Amino acid sequence: MKYRSDMSIVLVCVVAVFCSAQVPSSAKPPSPLEQTLIAAEKNFIAAAKKHDDAYFKRTLADDYVFVGDDGQLHERHEVLADRSSETMDLAPYNMKVVQAGEGAAVVTYDVILQIPPAEDQGPPPRYQHWTSLWTRQADEWKLKFQQSTPTHWGDW
Repeated sequence: MKYRSDMSIVLVCVVAVFCSAQVPSSAKPPSPLEQTLIAAEKNFIAAAKKHDDAYFKRTLADDYVFVGDDGQLHERHEVLADRSSETMDLAPYNMKVVQAGEGAAVVTYDVILQIPPAEDQGPPPRYQHWTSLWTRQADEWKLKFQQSTPTHWGDW
């Protein structure tokens, strides 16, 4: 009986080693749509860092809406009027694109956000998850909706 239990243990170990030794399949290259929208989102981040008002006027859809990390809803005219001059550092990672129908896609990713604290307030959450909805209007991709969601509550 001891022989059978020893063989069972050996068999389990061999199977475990075999399964862990499997080489994962290589990730598929991003599609043209994914490449386009990841580039668009990176352009948005670069424009946010530079406070590029012309970019925002050109890229935000007329009915653009932003939900901030505090849950407040902001329309396009508010966002354009409230472009502060504070320095901001956004470090995005884990970008993914999900097609949301013909001419629409969602870009979702995590960011590490560093901006100075506002007067009488602390800085916004450092670790956030961002979601952007891009829509195709004529021959251009326009940013229609964004939401930032805190993901780590200890680093305010």
